[in-house]
Amino acid sequence: MTKLLLTVPEAATALGISRSKLYELIKAGNLASLRIDGSRRVPYRALTAYVDQLMEEAAA
Repeated sequence: MTKLLLTVPEAATALGISRSKLYELIKAGNLASLRIDGSRRVPYRALTAYVDQLMEEAAA
């Protein structure tokens, strides 16, 4: 079963980028995230949506 929410390190690893780059994407509004009791989590579907967006931009 795929995790619905990933930690920042897990999400960064899934995208093949650094933690700091992931935080930049979140801060810029390019990648959705949420906080649960002070812990930042990235929804799995936000990662797939971000990759889909990159693919659309590359194809344009």
